Amino acid sequence: MDEPTTILLVEDDEIIAEPLIFGLQDEGFRMLHAVDGHEGLELARREQPALILLDVMLPKMDGFAVLRTLRGESAVPVIMLTARGKEMDRVMGLEIGADDYVVKPFSFRELLARVRATLRRRELDLGQSSPPSERITVGDITLDRTARQVWRAGEPLELTQREFGLLSALMAHTGEAVARHDLLDEVWGTDWIGDPRTLDVHIRWLREKIEAKPSEPRYIQTVRGHGYRFVDPTSG
Repeated sequence: MDEPTTILLVEDDEIIAEPLIFGLQDEGFRMLHAVDGHEGLELARREQPALILLDVMLPKMDGFAVLRTLRGESAVPVIMLTARGKEMDRVMGLEIGADDYVVKPFSFRELLARVRATLRRRELDLGQSSPPSERITVGDITLDRTARQVWRAGEPLELTQREFGLLSALMAHTGEAVARHDLLDEVWGTDWIGDPRTLDVHIRWLREKIEAKPSEPRYIQTVRGHGYRFVDPTSG
């Protein structure tokens, strides 16, 4: 019998936490619960959950600080729980590396759908197999799909799952304009529910890692009204 999927909920409000824990347990998940940021980090490191539900407003260490620390150590999927009307919270969370967000108050069915979609994308991503020769080099960027590693000028880069997916999709079509909806479908999945601006945030974050001057990108070009294009700055 397969082990249940482990989800870590980092939420200090018991009124929100208790029904979520019971509901997700009823759906077959193994639930862990932390009531502050420090405890959340400790549980994440020790238990290695498959997904983290992370509140923004937490005692001792807020959700943004927790996420920044996690992203320096792990690519575990993270869904942020944010307050209604706090658009900057959502944008900041995505910029730091959140995979998705849910706005409070939310329905259990909406959260469950997002949890399942995020876990499904993770399973598909981890289960993808590529022949050993699937290594792409453009300029000084090298991406190895089999090893799921990226190097810039020979130095390894730490990318999140989404960043790797985006870079892989763009480099596979070097020189071609790739439509926004195609990138969202390939990296987030056709059943993804969320704000399309998530793509722009992740592109910006990816540029910060692969571009010498993110504000003057040489590799990832914006194709206005369409999407993005990955180019070789050393050609031509």
